[in-house]
Amino acid sequence: MENNSLVTIERKIEKIIYQAALALDENNWADWFKLCDDSFFYSITSFSPEIGKDMTYFSGDKKELTGLMDMLPKHNTDHSPLRRHTSVYTIDISEDGKTAEAVSSVVIYQNLLDGINSHLDSGESRLFVVGKYHDKFLINDSLPKFVNRETKIDNRRLDKGSHWPL
Repeated sequence: MENNSLVTIERKIEKIIYQAALALDENNWADWFKLCDDSFFYSITSFSPEIGKDMTYFSGDKKELTGLMDMLPKHNTDHSPLRRHTSVYTIDISEDGKTAEAVSSVVIYQNLLDGINSHLDSGESRLFVVGKYHDKFLINDSLPKFVNRETKIDNRRLDKGSHWPL
């Protein structure tokens, strides 16, 4: 693959990662799913030093995620908005240019709407999650789409009502 083509694809991958963050910040599931291939698989994991293994908080394919996002408004969830700060660290494109992998840092803040925690008031922001996105992409006609995202969080406990994709 030519160097200019690699740079162009790298920029597209970086852009899609940031577009995903914006869509997720706005709970715009339709726009987020447009960035994903039909084979997309998503998971949230965290390493537990006590058991020496990854713990899985969520794992599911695009169809399962779509169903979950359709059902969430009908459930009692915390509607305090989440805001993602993402920095792309690495992008590795396969030699044939058909797949790629990326690692990004993610810090997610939550703006509390209802003062659910006794030590925090409504309207305050708090650090919610710290971790990394491990993304895999399929590239067709120079257009990357997510085929896998593993959100590896440093936290080992998620707050109640946090059913949204991170």
